[in-house]
Amino acid sequence: MDQRTGQDHSALFADLVKIMARLRGPDGCPWDREQDHRTLRPCLLEETYEVLDAIDREDDEDLREELGDLLLQVVFHAQLASEAESFGIEDVISGLRDKLVARHPHVFGDASATTPQEVLHQWDALKRREKDHEGVDPVTEVPASLPALSRAQVVLRRAARASLSRPLDDACAAAETALSALSHAEAESAYATLGELLLAIVDIARAHGVDAEQALRERVGKLIAEVRARAPDNAATRERAGPD
Repeated sequence: MDQRTGQDHSALFADLVKIMARLRGPDGCPWDREQDHRTLRPCLLEETYEVLDAIDREDDEDLREELGDLLLQVVFHAQLASEAESFGIEDVISGLRDKLVARHPHVFGDASATTPQEVLHQWDALKRREKDHEGVDPVTEVPASLPALSRAQVVLRRAARASLSRPLDDACAAAETALSALSHAEAESAYATLGELLLAIVDIARAHGVDAEQALRERVGKLIAEVRARAPDNAATRERAGPD
């Protein structure tokens, strides 16, 4: 029961699942009936970024709505899987429930973890044990479909948690070397050198506890504001400058 609204969570969720099933039913929505897991990929990605945007803007009303849109994607994919007799929304929920309990033995069991770092180390160890991945490198399951900057962050963070990261001084030295090399690099070598520089910068951000993705996002937001301030009449500016 939601203490704020007095509504029953389970009843609300059951209604949502029924609505999704009807939309996919014989007399449902033509668009919904046409979708599959792959065609919904862009929707899932778009809704995820819209949630992030609402968080960045600290807009609780938009966040509430965008979280609903993201939840729709979860229910939609579960409905598709149910129709294929692969799994259902109950399997998704029960799997998540069991994972949360199993990965938090310091809350639901007798284990001890008093700092966020200890929790993360424990989480990684339990995850490897559950998946029978003891001894496997910690970056095996980093999705290749992640944007490059986000993927670099995940790889470097997991390597650090496994004590496989380079020291901060080494990352700074690598950034300085790459930056120096770029000043006289040929086109072909500049490509690889820039990759080295970007990776080193992400590694430096990790060492300082900075989210590189968020830092760049915020700086780009400031850049947009700066450009708009310099060119208040955007339409006229574009007309003078010509097409991009």
